[in-house]
This record gives sequence, C-alpha cells and structure tokens, in this order.
Amino acid sequence: MAKTRNGVIAALDIGTSKVVCFVARVDGQGLRVVGIGHQPALGMRTGNIVDMEAATRAISSAVSTAEEMCGEHVREVIVGVSGGSAASHTQTLEVAIGHHEIGERDVRRVQQHIHLPAETADRDIIHSEAIGYTVDGTAVRDARGMFGERLGVDVHLVTAASSAMRNLQVCVRRAHLEIAERVVASHASGLSSLVADERDLGVTLIDMGGGTTSIAVFYEGHLVHVDSIPVGGEHVTRDIARGLSTPVAHAERMKTQIGRAVAKPNDEYDIIDVPLIGEEDRTRPNHIPRSILVGIIRPRVEETFELVRSRLEASGVDKLAGGRAVLVGGGSQLDGVTEVASSILNKKVRTGAPLRLAGLADSTGGPAFSAAAGLLSFALQHHAAVQAQPAVVEAPSSRIGRIGSWIRENF
Repeated sequence: MAKTRNGVIAALDIGTSKVVCFVARVDGQGLRVVGIGHQPALGMRTGNIVDMEAATRAISSAVSTAEEMCGEHVREVIVGVSGGSAASHTQTLEVAIGHHEIGERDVRRVQQHIHLPAETADRDIIHSEAIGYTVDGTAVRDARGMFGERLGVDVHLVTAASSAMRNLQVCVRRAHLEIAERVVASHASGLSSLVADERDLGVTLIDMGGGTTSIAVFYEGHLVHVDSIPVGGEHVTRDIARGLSTPVAHAERMKTQIGRAVAKPNDEYDIIDVPLIGEEDRTRPNHIPRSILVGIIRPRVEETFELVRSRLEASGVDKLAGGRAVLVGGGSQLDGVTEVASSILNKKVRTGAPLRLAGLADSTGGPAFSAAAGLLSFALQHHAAVQAQPAVVEAPSSRIGRIGSWIRENF
C-alpha cells in the first residue's frame, strides 16, 4: 500500500490547479509527513487529464520534490480522484444466514452480490462501503455479533468514468509509479478536515478546487453521498480577467490578494490599479473602485453554492447532511466565501484544514491541502481497521487484503 522500501506511504492529489505529493511515515503517534512536493498542474481541465505528457511531467516533478525532501524512493501512491464525474449509487442487498452469529464474512458475502446498473457500464467502482444493516427486517447500527435469519446491507458505491480513470492510471505509470488505491478527493478531504461529531451527526464537505467543486456528505460516520459541479476557482479568475480586460495571471493575484465575495462600505472609495491586456509599457494607470472587483466575484460564488444546494436537494440527502457545512480547497480561502455559503445553503459554515497530521508547515497545512492530507488519513484509518480485525482472511486482490499485506511486510 503506497509504500517505499522503508515503510513510508505516499499520497498523490492531482487537481486542476496543482499536483501535491505527501510522503509520510507511521510512528507511535500516527502519521508524520516527511516529504512534500507540489507543482502547478499541467494538462488538466475540470479535474480530468487533457494532455497526457504535460500531466505526467507535473506528477513526476511533484513526486521527485517530495522524494528529495525525505530521501526515499516512492514506488506506489494513493491517488486522489477529482475528475471522472464521481457519482453515488446505493444498493440494498440481502442474503439468508441461517440463524448463526453474523460476522465479517457474512457482510462481505452480501457485498459480493453488488452489481452496477446497465447505464453505469462505462464506469469504475472507486469506493464501496456498507452504511446500514437490517437483521430480519429490523434496522440496526451494526449487524456483526447478532443472530437472525436474513441479513440486509445497504451499500454505498462511488463510481467514476472509466476513460478518465484509465487516463489517470496511464499518466501515473508513465511517471514510474503504481496506483495502490484510488480515493475520491472530496472523501479524502472529509477524512482530514472533519471532526468525529460532524461525521456522525451529518455534515456537507464542500471542496472548492480550481476546476471543480466537489461535494461529500457524511452521516453516522459514513460517506453517504458524493457529487461534483464543473465550477471552481479558475472560473472566478477568468470572470475577473474578462470583466476587467486584464491578464489572467494578474486576475489571479487580484482574486487572492485583494478579492472578496462580500462587499464592504468602503469598497467604493478603495481604488485599485488594473493593468490591461496587451499594455506592457503602461503610460498611465487604470484605476477602478474595489467594488467593481467584488461585483464580479460575488455572482460566480453565489452560483457555485446555488448549484451545490440544487444537487443536494435533488439527491435527497440534504436532511442527512444536517445543518453544518465545511469548506476546504483553495477556493474556500477567498474572503467572504463562508458568509455567502451560509446564506445560500442555510447551514452553519466553517473553513476546514488538515487535522491530526504532524509535519505540515503553515504553507502546506491549509484548506488547499486537505485532500492530500486526507489520502494519508485514509491509509491510517484502514491500517487501524486491519489491526482491529486480525482474524479476517482476505484475498490479496482486495483492498483490506492489500493493506494487511503491507502492514505485515513493513511492521
């Protein structure tokens, strides 16, 4: 599992705006990051690869930087999936168990009957988890250890477009790496940024990336829904560039340094200078009030959260998501975003950041790095799951089996 020869694990988050590699070592306190590499993303659009060679170069560069920092050679990586239009599917499966005590084997036997609808034939399963149980028709929190005639399991599946996953795999292999696991980026962000009570009571994790905004809903400790919309921080940047006729690079600087989504009383009197496209030798300044910049940013931010709200309502999970939302990703750092989100979603909103992960500097410990940190949290979570279930024997090709083999090999 994403290991090097000395037992460290590597996470690779490939987004629209940046590629991040974290290398961590397991110690007595959990995980400690020992290598960090991040590069501007190349060949990416809305989370999907559109230029194989450019994407491979960006991946290689990020991983090489992390390797140099920690002095390790990375062979396998846990990869965050931000493209492929990740979507949720829930199935209810039931089998006869003959009144014996229900164990882990019974749960896994039920899950062997998972099948995707015909319309999802061109999609890969990224995530599969039991999120609810019934024993003889009665809903229970966990069926293990109970007795009954029939066991029912509600299984949550997350799928992504097979073509996008194939392109991702090819690029990672061209960078001389193997994919140990694939994890939906919003799921990973939730693992690193949410506290246990939020995941248990119900929360919506909104990952505001460069090309997409991803949604993950957690309830009773489980991921119960994922979705994404093709709108992100880059769209705000391009709105500014078009609206003010300024270069994209300057529009990005304006957005991050002086931009905000909520107007303030003095914006009309706060004058900013905006260089115009093609005017390298400027003879006179181009002054505008800051209110114009805010007036360009706010509609796109509002549109983003209105789309999130519509997707949650259409999916039927809005009530499960509770009254709380957590924002992560680079776009969540824009001043005023939490206020707009709270108003449109009608939820209590906070900005999240990686938790419980040692070794991160301030520059790499913010909301923009939640997905990369969450990939490591995923590894640690499944490490604990294997230790808690030593009697379960799994085929080497299964997720838990591979993780168990890695732990036996390295620890």
